[in-house]
Amino acid sequence: MAALPAQSAPGRSVWSVDATILLVEDDAGDALLVEEMLTDSELDSGLIWRKSLTEALEFLQALSTPVCVLLDLHLPDVHGLQAVTQIVETTPDAAIVVLTGLAEAEAGLAAVATGAQDYLVKGRIDPQALSRAVRYALQRKQVERAAAALRANRLMAQENARLERGLLPVPLLRDESFDAVARYEPGRAHGLLSGDFYDVVQTPDGNVHAVIGDVSGHGAAEAALGVCLRVAWRTAVLCGTDPLEQIRLLEAILVAERSDPHVFATVTSLVFPTDARHVSVVRAGHPGLLLRRGTEVEWFEPEGGMALGLLPGAGQWSTTELALPREGGVVLFTDGLFEGRTGPDSRLGEEGLLAMAQNAGGLAARPFIDALVAGATEGASPYGGLADDVAVLHLGWRKTPDE
Repeated sequence: MAALPAQSAPGRSVWSVDATILLVEDDAGDALLVEEMLTDSELDSGLIWRKSLTEALEFLQALSTPVCVLLDLHLPDVHGLQAVTQIVETTPDAAIVVLTGLAEAEAGLAAVATGAQDYLVKGRIDPQALSRAVRYALQRKQVERAAAALRANRLMAQENARLERGLLPVPLLRDESFDAVARYEPGRAHGLLSGDFYDVVQTPDGNVHAVIGDVSGHGAAEAALGVCLRVAWRTAVLCGTDPLEQIRLLEAILVAERSDPHVFATVTSLVFPTDARHVSVVRAGHPGLLLRRGTEVEWFEPEGGMALGLLPGAGQWSTTELALPREGGVVLFTDGLFEGRTGPDSRLGEEGLLAMAQNAGGLAARPFIDALVAGATEGASPYGGLADDVAVLHLGWRKTPDE
């Protein structure tokens, strides 16, 4: 049966249904009855008739628009709830209204439990009941799809959050003699991780090792690469690898794991010996650092080398020794902290960040880095906020009671 346009009587309200109505019925008399009911109903829609489930499935597979299936449970090629099951499995977006006999009310309820949206008893169908069942079935299917998509998105978000929290670094410190405070703000929307990475590890000799790095780019691939580099660095530290060799190792891993040959990473690694008087710094293309001496703050640029991955194998790095007073601390960060726009043609920059840090020089470690992030965020908020990832580390030995 071809599509049959429904005719509306004068003065009767008409519902325009943006969907195909497919009748699956092998009895010509019942099909004619449904057609007449549809014509007399308030639905402005045609009717497609197929005599078997096989024909119906072929039609549905070629259909790309919403559809409501009026389904008889007694067909030549299938019987009972199997008809509902096959349509649900092959065309999950189809709304289904089951047509049952007078003595099959329980079958109708079972069909709804199987996946149909409603059922009608053939001997009691009237135009209004048919119209209402079709409209409600289409609406219920739309709500079901939206609810299923929401559940799937929520579950995926929860799973991703659990995964990312498990990958966030936990400083490995053997005692409370060293203070490591971190702040991590990914620029990736709805993400907990970004291409920025950091870690802190205290080895059995008491020395504390720290690293901060920034993989170019902002996507999930860069976040995964950042985690890979962080884990590789921690492994190298625990294996006693020399700091300069660690940098060469990280570059080799970056080159092997990156998905794009243009991806690079900047890194600064530090070693705090137990004498607490100095810190050794190796810098590969990364920004400078803030050195805190009591309430004073200054910008320090350790001797630098090439960022990892720019010219693999050609980089040359060296170690810088930095004097560290007991009451001092080192603050490391990624460039997202000072590259936010503060005007149409201006950025916070290194000088602006240093000025903010000097104003907050009397604060303890946690409030100090919170003040830096808050100040940078506030300054950039009128111009889109901080678009890049931000990682900040505040590191230093704690004062002992006799000091």
